[in-house]
Amino acid sequence: MTENHLELVQLINKRLEERNYGSEPKELYDPIRYIMSLGGKRMRPLLVLLAYKLFKDDPETVVDQALAVEVFHNFTLVHDDIMDNAPLRRGKATVHEKWDANTAILSGDVMMVKAYDMLLDAPSNLKQIVRDFNACAAGVCEGQQLDMNFETLATVDESAYINMIRLKTAVLLGFSLKLGAMLAQSSKEDAELLYDFGVSIGIGFQLKDDLLDVYGDQTKFGKQVGGDIISNKKTFLLLKALELANEDQRKQLDYWLGLETFDAVAKVEVVRAIYDAIGIEALTKAKMNEYFDHGFSDLEQLGIEEEKRTSLKRFAEYLIDREH
Repeated sequence: MTENHLELVQLINKRLEERNYGSEPKELYDPIRYIMSLGGKRMRPLLVLLAYKLFKDDPETVVDQALAVEVFHNFTLVHDDIMDNAPLRRGKATVHEKWDANTAILSGDVMMVKAYDMLLDAPSNLKQIVRDFNACAAGVCEGQQLDMNFETLATVDESAYINMIRLKTAVLLGFSLKLGAMLAQSSKEDAELLYDFGVSIGIGFQLKDDLLDVYGDQTKFGKQVGGDIISNKKTFLLLKALELANEDQRKQLDYWLGLETFDAVAKVEVVRAIYDAIGIEALTKAKMNEYFDHGFSDLEQLGIEEEKRTSLKRFAEYLIDREH
């Protein structure tokens, strides 16, 4: 990240530390303070402020609206962790593990309410902001349901997978950028271009995450490399391999996918060898770069000077080049 990006992240984190979500009962509000204190990239509120800065120079005036996106994002993580029965989030106990599932559900519900509270102080375009936020929030839930549906299907085609990650991950990035533009009272055309840019970058971002899970550096990735293979997660890599595998490769994939007990290291090695033979890494990179290129094309069409686009472009390039 650039110095400008880090300054904005510091502004976001400072406001988060000052934020009062509520006090009593503490069993309701302590989990909110806990999940919001676990850190993270703060990518979504940063995108709000970067988009705002394309048009205006006082991002400190809309930090609370940017935080609304971060609170909503963490609300989805609290509920997703319950659905996935996940024990850890950012290396710490998940809310439902530290407290219990009922507490996590209720605290998550309050987080959603608090996100609306933060949006209500928007200096302009409030009705459109809330309408677009609602569409985004519903889309995220639709994406999560599709992801759960995929768990029971033998295979999923590429277009269905791309649509799922578009909803589950990318539309929130698109909304974050559009929110920044709307707060700055940009033209509708520029707001939509930023939304489209964010969605394309978001799809590429998730494909990069799929790729890093298999081919990332363990010391940099921050979680177990090969975790998606171990859990039979239907990522782009697995779906493409199932589509392109020859008869012998398909038999091996079906065998390892069907095992309930297995040597995790051996499974990762065998499946990754099949990916290597088919060329899955290169195919995933090509698809990922297709979406990144489309996103940058949208960014170039913005009706603003090239110099003002630089900070947002550099952050997108940082996401593309990341190794964790």
